[in-house]
Amino acid sequence: MHQRPEPPRRRSFHANARWAIPLFGALLIGNASTAAGDNISIVRDLASRLGPIIGSALACQNIARPRVQVIIDKFQTVIQQTASNDAERDDVSRLFDRYVSDGRGSVMNGKVDCRSADRQLAEIEQSIGVSSYSPSIADAIAPPTAQAATAPTQALPPANVHGVTDREIRFGTVVALSGAAKENGRQLKMGIEAAFGKANDSGGVNGRLLKLIAYDDGYDPSRTLAGMKQLYEKDNVFGFIGNQGTPTAAIAAPYALEHHALFYAPHTGAPVVRNDPPDRYVFNYKPSYVEEADQAVRYLLKIRKIPPRQIAVFGQNDAYGDSGYNGVTRAYRALGISDNVLKLTYQRNTVDVDDAINTLRLQKVPIRAVVTVGTYRPVAKFIEKSHDLFPGMIYTSVSAVGPSSLADELTMLGPRFTENVIVTQAVPAVSGYSSIVLDYKNALQKYFPGEKPDYISLEGFVATNVLIDALRRCGPQLDTEKLVDIMEATKNLDLGLGTPLNFGRGEHQASHKVWGTMLDQNGVYQSIDLE
Repeated sequence: MHQRPEPPRRRSFHANARWAIPLFGALLIGNASTAAGDNISIVRDLASRLGPIIGSALACQNIARPRVQVIIDKFQTVIQQTASNDAERDDVSRLFDRYVSDGRGSVMNGKVDCRSADRQLAEIEQSIGVSSYSPSIADAIAPPTAQAATAPTQALPPANVHGVTDREIRFGTVVALSGAAKENGRQLKMGIEAAFGKANDSGGVNGRLLKLIAYDDGYDPSRTLAGMKQLYEKDNVFGFIGNQGTPTAAIAAPYALEHHALFYAPHTGAPVVRNDPPDRYVFNYKPSYVEEADQAVRYLLKIRKIPPRQIAVFGQNDAYGDSGYNGVTRAYRALGISDNVLKLTYQRNTVDVDDAINTLRLQKVPIRAVVTVGTYRPVAKFIEKSHDLFPGMIYTSVSAVGPSSLADELTMLGPRFTENVIVTQAVPAVSGYSSIVLDYKNALQKYFPGEKPDYISLEGFVATNVLIDALRRCGPQLDTEKLVDIMEATKNLDLGLGTPLNFGRGEHQASHKVWGTMLDQNGVYQSIDLE
């Protein structure tokens, strides 16, 4: 009996690279159309070898995303020219996405290191005549093909505006790309970049491409100011989008205001970015934590029939946790409830929840529901340690928890830990079929193949599209003051969410809609009615 050959998926990373590099280069340098039809099997095999290299590069934060995107776009060109019909193209593209996902996992599991991934990517770049140091790669957020197609045919009016040239608009974001909240930061960045990529592929904004520059503060407020200064003073960004966190926003927002720079859609629902009247340069997309906590409390009281004195709040011991607690107490006052609310806390960037668990044990009246206001790991740890001690406990979380990451953490613990876990969301279900969700999924698949839809990246995508709409309405003569005026004139913007989005001079929060979701035993969020 002949021994069966080893399947492509099991070949080593280095073997993939040795075979993939020369063939990929040959297909691109020569005429890829000569491989059409009868050579589709060669392209399938190439997908199995090139995909893991691309996936490993995408998983490494030190490898610039545009470098990888160049290779992805060129391989998609090979697929388009080789496949004989749409079904064949889709099939090879899906195969490529699966191998990209495998490559990501090889880095996450420690099977491939980022130094090797960078070296293999550089070899591919060399084989197809692309320099990893080319400004067109390092500086462009969109693929070069899109950039060449969308570059203005004539010079735009001079734009002596911070972060704006005749060819691009630069935005900065300060997020956690390391530390306990890094997955939330990665998802935020990915959602923004997906929206930017989609806009750039359609010609950019009034002839200018959108570019995002990210700074990692590790969700540590002591590092946030350095990030803001780096982005504005050295990277020369026009404004800020999607900054992550409440304690960090308390540092970042004042800096943006001092420099009259746009501070748009920070990923927080806290009052620190919701002054009354609103600060001129601060705009929010998402509902406030007060609104989310209010919806959660009303659900617990009216739908689940939990007595007020049997509801507690577990939150981060800072402004983030405080905002959620204040939301619960305000909801109580609005409903005419005088009961005090038990407050349980943990320290930011830790998973030490023992004090909170011990306090729960000491309560004479047993707690039956907990509103959690934290990041996914400490919230998951709290659920893990309290679940069996308090059977039937109901847990709610605000959207900033990182819904998908929380689901992953709890699913790994076992199906019983996903019971009675509710998350209020700032966007509709990622499993749905609304137009904005479909646009998001298509963009995610194109620019981040192998990534799963996620509530935080969807929120980043939606919020960014609101900004893009305002930028387009500004016309080619862009500056911050004009953009703010245009944004304040946004009325009944319909992105396909099922709810209109609005700004005004006295209203700098686009959405007040809160969606309800609950985990099932498979760790999948199902939509629920909160009222």
